[in-house]
Amino acid sequence: MHNEMKRMMLIALIFSVFFGYSQDFKYPMASPRQVVSQQFSVTKISVDYGRPSVRGRKVFGELVPFGKVWRVGANEATNITFQQNVLFGGKATKVGRYAIFITPEEKEWTVVLNYDADAWGAYSYDPNENAIEIKVPVEKLKELQESLEITFEGISETKINLVIKWEYSKIQIPIEADKIDEVNKIIEFLKEIKQVERDMGG
Repeated sequence: MHNEMKRMMLIALIFSVFFGYSQDFKYPMASPRQVVSQQFSVTKISVDYGRPSVRGRKVFGELVPFGKVWRVGANEATNITFQQNVLFGGKATKVGRYAIFITPEEKEWTVVLNYDADAWGAYSYDPNENAIEIKVPVEKLKELQESLEITFEGISETKINLVIKWEYSKIQIPIEADKIDEVNKIIEFLKEIKQVERDMGG
């Protein structure tokens, strides 16, 4: 009885310490959310998406059928936020938050930015809400990409690539700063502020 009491007290102590330090518990998700942010030009770009895994299944052509709209992830639709005007795949895109939807085919994917950024999956997808639509070629990966991954690559002051990889497929979408003259004016203004700060500090 004495040992049982000590065991119960130890369990209670462990729980009190654990819960005291960890209040923001969430049930483990099969497709956990991830937010990826990247400084770009004079602002930043952010992507919020769910990360499903292959788990031994055939993804493109079966789990994600060819010719049907896909949410680019799991659960809530994937969304992307621009804090300045950009050229997304060569098309003018205004500041804002958009859902990303893709219609995959074997060699080419149709990518759209849709105004319904809070959509749940692709169930309520409305093509009338599309802001832009582009087509991009599919690259084949030699190694399996187990979990869906969205990253930024090829980063420069005015250009960046949005890269989406899953299973054995990969696409790259070029993004460029739009209205470069205006961006350059902002950069010059920021440089002047920096110089004033240096002068005051000196």
